[in-house]
Amino acid sequence: MERLLRLVIAALMIVSLVGCAPSGQTSNHRGYKQADRGSYRGSYYTVKKGDTLYYIAYVTDRNVNGLIRFNNLKAPYTLRIGQRIRLWYPETPAYTSSKSIAVASAPTSHTHKTSSTMQKSAHAKVDKHSTKEYVSSKQGVNSAVTSTASSNQKIASWKWPTKGRVINKFSSGETGNKGIDIAGQRGQAVISTAKGSVVYSGNALRGYGNLIIVKHNDNYLSAYAHNDKLLVHEGQQVTAGQKIATMGSSGTNGVKLHFEIRYQGKSVNPERYLP
Repeated sequence: MERLLRLVIAALMIVSLVGCAPSGQTSNHRGYKQADRGSYRGSYYTVKKGDTLYYIAYVTDRNVNGLIRFNNLKAPYTLRIGQRIRLWYPETPAYTSSKSIAVASAPTSHTHKTSSTMQKSAHAKVDKHSTKEYVSSKQGVNSAVTSTASSNQKIASWKWPTKGRVINKFSSGETGNKGIDIAGQRGQAVISTAKGSVVYSGNALRGYGNLIIVKHNDNYLSAYAHNDKLLVHEGQQVTAGQKIATMGSSGTNGVKLHFEIRYQGKSVNPERYLP
């Protein structure tokens, strides 16, 4: 579960993916329950109806940015049915996913609600001062959202995402808690810890329930899991302290908020940042 969330957040930090279909039409996304991660073996992958770049990265266990580079793909990264996707560098016999992957998002159950999937790797060709994210509009058309935040910009101040007692603290262990869990009452406000842009709002990540991920700048993201109701949508700008969800128990066995802060895709202890 933690590995999947890290895959979702890296891709969210660089590029979102477009569905593939003939004549430029966006088709239904494949469900992740239909295949296991890394289940495809081979040097090339042939694009099928419903494939997205992230789905291909998922089933081939590859880095999204690696696929973009191997195949000289250009934004908005539209794929064609029947297109052959190279899965390795031309000059090397195989490609191993970068350990610097932070996150990759999974598609929601809606036909055209493309999940934001961005990965950060040593090979990513990204301007140091700005990145472009492509997010689906309600009509399934991708519109560019440009972030001009400096890559080394810091957050001036952070806010607690909700009121309550911390019942599970952060752990840096391999299987430890990658954030903090805050107890509270069902329906109480969950707020954005800092201003930013919503890059994920949905429930496709198993174990996190109704999840929101906010990108604050090129370095920082925050994640809010197990919500009852999601009050913001992907691509929406939010302010520090803005109500973005209500607390719930989706994906878990008790009412609580699971809250994470990610720095350059890696989990950090939220309590070191919160006032």
